[in-house]
Amino acid sequence: MENDLLLKLEQLHQRVGSLKDQIKTEEATKNAFVMPFIQILGYDIFNPTEVIPEFICDIGTKKGEKVDYVLKKDNEPILIIECKHWKEKADAHNSQLHRYFHVSKARFGVVTNGHTYNFHTDLEKPNIMDEKPFFTLDLSNLKDSNLKILEKFTKNGFHLEGILDSAEELKYIKAIRKEFERELQEPSDEFVKLLVSKFFNKPLTASRMVAFKNYVKKAIASSINESISARLKTALTINETIPPKEEEEIQPIDENVENEDKIVTTEEEMEGYQIVKAILREHVPAHRIAYRDTQSYFGILLDDNNRKPLARLHFNSANKYLEVFAEGKDKGVKKLLNSLDEIYQYRQEITDALKNYE
Repeated sequence: MENDLLLKLEQLHQRVGSLKDQIKTEEATKNAFVMPFIQILGYDIFNPTEVIPEFICDIGTKKGEKVDYVLKKDNEPILIIECKHWKEKADAHNSQLHRYFHVSKARFGVVTNGHTYNFHTDLEKPNIMDEKPFFTLDLSNLKDSNLKILEKFTKNGFHLEGILDSAEELKYIKAIRKEFERELQEPSDEFVKLLVSKFFNKPLTASRMVAFKNYVKKAIASSINESISARLKTALTINETIPPKEEEEIQPIDENVENEDKIVTTEEEMEGYQIVKAILREHVPAHRIAYRDTQSYFGILLDDNNRKPLARLHFNSANKYLEVFAEGKDKGVKKLLNSLDEIYQYRQEITDALKNYE
């Protein structure tokens, strides 16, 4: 489910990028970007029992107030959505959601500009929408952790209590992380005292506080740098221990036609191709990205031209590899894959291959 969700969101991101300059109004933003997003969640935008546009809600003496969309499940509102023009920020300032939230049975509200989606609930005060979102989905920065959360908002995956538990966890983890990152950048007196009190028993004078703040910043920087270095060394070690038979020299592109009877294109190869295609579609039209399967590898080409390789999938052995051509069309470099999702880690190398044909 996550792979399918990721692919559809990648495609929507490409749509936003290619069409946004032609979108002049908030209404156009809704039609071009937000409605496809609702469809991705599995809701039928043409079914008024599931998706209600321009939902009218009377609030006290104010009549005829409208919210852009209400999503329903089992005839109960579960999500209200307010849309803004794609050039505006997707924040809840002066939002209709604040006014409608407390009279609605829906526990979640979304403010979106079509490429950023801020999800709100009422963790701080019952029936009053929190000012800050507990979850933000940015189509330009899709993460596995975000997909797991978004999956809970799909029509088939919606689970109220599960989302509320996740919302509280996300809210406080985000707050803790923000404070921690602030301390890393500029340690506070309280933070320094907490650390120093573990090993320094003398009074912290003003001059000592200044010195220890400097020590703390250097210690943190040193710790982070050493951690990064250790991970890089581990990655290099893994690369060096790839079995020799998998590290054979890259062969020149063979333009002879393969024996097609011996070629079997697997579902896994096609899924890998779709991921690479989704990445490349941000930069070139989809029709220019083609594939040719061979006995030794699955090739992904620009303009269906064997002289324009973009990537290759080596899925015919125990270990699976993605071969990228970021360094030149005759200089393929193999990347070990533990799962197809890891292809996204090499987004930059994949798109760099296009530079070979500029």
